Parts: sequence; C-alpha cells; structure tokens
Amino acid sequence: MTQENSSQVFRADENGYFGAYGGAELPPHLVKPIAQVREAYAKAANDPEFQAAYRDLLVNYVGRPSLLYFAENLTREVGGAKIYLKREDLNHSGSHKINHCLGEVLLAKRMGKRKVIAETGAGQHGVALATAAALLGLECEVHMGEIDVEKQHPNVIRMQLLGAKVVPVSHGGRSLKEAVDSAFDTYAADYEDTMFCIGSVVGPDPYPSMVRDFQSVVGKEVKEQMLKAEGRLPDALVACVGGGSNAMGLFDAFLPESEVALYGVEPAGEGLDGQRHAATMAKGSAGFIHGMNTLVLQEENGEPSPVHSIASGLDYPGVGPQHAALRDSGRVNYVTCDDQAALAAFSQLSKSEGIIPALESSHAVAYACQLAKELDSDKIVVANLSGRGDKDVDYVAERLGL
Repeated sequence: MTQENSSQVFRADENGYFGAYGGAELPPHLVKPIAQVREAYAKAANDPEFQAAYRDLLVNYVGRPSLLYFAENLTREVGGAKIYLKREDLNHSGSHKINHCLGEVLLAKRMGKRKVIAETGAGQHGVALATAAALLGLECEVHMGEIDVEKQHPNVIRMQLLGAKVVPVSHGGRSLKEAVDSAFDTYAADYEDTMFCIGSVVGPDPYPSMVRDFQSVVGKEVKEQMLKAEGRLPDALVACVGGGSNAMGLFDAFLPESEVALYGVEPAGEGLDGQRHAATMAKGSAGFIHGMNTLVLQEENGEPSPVHSIASGLDYPGVGPQHAALRDSGRVNYVTCDDQAALAAFSQLSKSEGIIPALESSHAVAYACQLAKELDSDKIVVANLSGRGDKDVDYVAERLGL
C-alpha cells in the first residue's frame, strides 16, 4: 500500500472521504445541523478540557482499561496460536458502545442540546446512549425495528429503565436499516434541540471519523497491554463488522503496523448464495445509504436489499466508508461467518471460559478460532469481544432447544 493510499484510508479528507467512500450527501434541511455537529466536534477534538472530561468518564465510569484476557482453555481446545480476548463486554453497560456514546452525549451537552436520538439493532447502542444520557442529564429517544424489539427484549427494558423512550419501527424489514431511517426522519423534524448520535462508523461526515476516534481507545489499550503481556504486538486482530465501530476501534491504532494482520468478520447469515445474509464487503457494490457513499447490498434500482443475521447488531445493508476503503486498499482482510458457526462459538466460549459473548462478538470468536488453528503455537490472535451475551440468552436457548 502506497503512502498516498495509506493516508486515504487512515483519515478522511476535508470533505469526509476515505478514498472513494464517505462524504455527507444530505437533504437540504439537514446540511446545516450536520455541519454544526462537524464544527462542534472539530473544536472538541482539540479542546484539552473536553478530552480530559471524556477520559475521566472512561476510567471512573466505564471502568477502562478493559481487560486483555488470555483464553487459555479455548486456546488449548482449538490448538495453534494463542487466543486473547479484548473484554469490551466488561464495560459498564456491557459493550464497546459506551465508548462513543459518552463522547457523543458530552458533545451534545456542549452544543446546548436537550435531547439525543439514535437507532439501535441489538440494543447495545441504545442501552449505552440511554446510560450516557441519564448520567449527563439529557433526554433520550431510541428507534428500534420491531423484529429487534422482540428479539432483544431485555435491552428494551434496560433502555426504558434508564429513562429512554423506545420507538418501535414497523415499516419495511422492521430491523436496523429501518430504525436508522426512522431516527433520521425524527431528527430532521427537531434538530434545533436534538443531536443524532449514530451508533457506528456510518452516516454522513463527521460521524465515521468521530465514532472511530472515540472507539480508538480499544486498540490503543490492546497495543499497550500486549506489549506488557507478551513483549510484542499480536500477529492478528479479529473483530466483527456490521457498521463497523468495534472493528475500527480495534484496528485504528494498528493500521500503520503492517506486520499485524487485520480481519473484519461479516455475517454470512444463512449463506452467501441467497439474500439471507448481511455480507456487504463480499456481496455489496458502491452505492449510497444514510448520507454516505459506501458499499451497499442493493437491488437493481439502487434500493438497499433486505438482509439477515442471527446477530441483530450486524444486519445492516451498508458498512462504514473507512471499512470500504480499507477493503479496497487491502490493509484489512474481510471474511465471513455464518449463523451456525456464530452459534457454535457462542456455546464453545461459554463452556470453555465461562464467558457468554454477544452473538455479534461470536462471529469474531468463531473466525479467531479458525485462524488460530491455521497458525503455529508461537503466534498470537486477539479477538474483540465487543459485548456480553445476556441480551441473547433467551433467543439462543430457543435456537438450541434448551
């Protein structure tokens, strides 16, 4: 990868593009409010007081740094390379989502907003945003597809207990894509007092860069922790990819480290031959969705295709624009994991290490195990355990007949 290509995928240009992907393609009535977010974040990113307040919350509220855990039992069962898990599931609220939600709500408060609004699929972003809003004294509204409301009911209750208004979305596929549509529409009608807090590295500039920056603490910690534990960097990093926030958070600090292989794991769902998957990198094409130019699973008329994953947080027909650019550059290897493999990894990690992972994270665990088998025992693989599986236990029990 040339230096020019490196700069295009490591950071967005002045127009919010990572190479050919990104930007801010917006209807006229949203140009001004999104520009205000962009300006506010640019100032906050260079404000030592804002950054100090954010770091204090990460340490004293979230409980960072999260553990980098050597999964000794899993490593022995799988054979091959050592498997480490970055334990984002141990964060307050149960996933990596709290990292950017605290940053976004801090920014909303700085901007004088009284309310934050968002979409959620698995409910982890919704829970994290409701948590941050409760802490910092803002109203919170979360839009969620009806399928996911039923599938992720424990997280719906958690959001409501935290004081958030949960809006079920009943149109279209009734999942994550429609939740984003609904949240954007509501935001457009009330942007003076509201900030849209997108839940991944997707959407119009500055969100892909802003969410990545808040999540970059994950990879920075892994670097330091791995050097302390093993005296060197890992050989490979693995993270699941829907929109791609946990993966960008893990990968960002390692993008310049060419000796570290990076793997983003997409949901193959029920198989790549049909439409019951959400593997945008494998099957998508250049297109437009939710204010950004990126790779999209789409119909011949350009409309997003219906998608599926056993993991509600991964069933999105697009992907973060930086991921699309990283795929084209070859810096990140994008692979797939189907529903059955994710379920098997969910069960294996639960029984081998006493750790119940989110179904989203189970995709990364499954591929990390596959990769470890292919490597020698002196190699190291780190998988990002992006969330805990409490929200999934009833659904998994039904699938497994427990």
